[in-house]
Amino acid sequence: MTEKGYVRAVDEVSFNLSKGESLAIVGESGSGKSTLGMTLIRALPKNASIVSGRAYIFGDEILSISLQDFRRKFSWRLISMVFQGAMNSLNPVLKVGDQVAEPLIYSGGLPKEEARRRATETIETVGLPREFYNRYPHELSGGMKQRIVIAMALVMNPQILILDEPTSALDVTIQAQIINLIKDLIDKLGLSVIFITHDLALASDIADRIMVMYGGQIMELGSTDRVLGEGPKHPYTEKLLSSIPRLRGEGMPDFIPGRPPDLSSPPPGCRFHPRCPYVFDRCMKEEPPLFNINSTHLVKCWLRGD
Repeated sequence: MTEKGYVRAVDEVSFNLSKGESLAIVGESGSGKSTLGMTLIRALPKNASIVSGRAYIFGDEILSISLQDFRRKFSWRLISMVFQGAMNSLNPVLKVGDQVAEPLIYSGGLPKEEARRRATETIETVGLPREFYNRYPHELSGGMKQRIVIAMALVMNPQILILDEPTSALDVTIQAQIINLIKDLIDKLGLSVIFITHDLALASDIADRIMVMYGGQIMELGSTDRVLGEGPKHPYTEKLLSSIPRLRGEGMPDFIPGRPPDLSSPPPGCRFHPRCPYVFDRCMKEEPPLFNINSTHLVKCWLRGD
């Protein structure tokens, strides 16, 4: 609920995630990426609610149960999240190791010594020396803080990890280190990862599949090779790719005219049609379904219909 009325921030989104798979969710700001992640972790703000829909983890439905039951059975244990800007919310007066150990004590019920041991092991898992347990946030660089918040998300051994812009505010070298860490964790721990980003280059480096969102809906979903390698099938994905500056090649980056839709009053038909270079009458009147390009590639565009 907003001042303008009800907003369907995430609308008719459906996908699956296999064990050990990484899915990148990309799109402009306001496309619903972070809201989708917070829905899955049951961390929506007070003015938001889940109106309809279901989500399953290993066959157990997680959206209809009480928040208390979700936190007791699933949160941190099976699904966990690194929130955007989380490294800036570390408690400045507590040792970072104690902050990593906190979920083990208060949610896991472990004795403090056992929680400390597990937290130390997890700090080492994310590539920091065990001595970092006793450091304070101001003693760490940005990249080190990000490793600590990843450790906090991993300390209870979840099967699914959601990462919301985990490399924002980091320089390019540190970004690469964090991306390599995430890829190592996927390989070593068999993690399933949802990687939320606006950076298509990072998405292509880490993800098995790409989901492109716009106006709260899926525009395109498929393997990274098909969506970014062989060429996008949705005009929005095409425009996103053409807006990236190139180190080599001629011409200036393209841009997407207009602005994202007002979701309190979205346009009729396809939500991208006011900005689409290929728009025709049907786009303005009827919302397209997700068409199957093949068994693993879906596109929400009338150009790909029968």
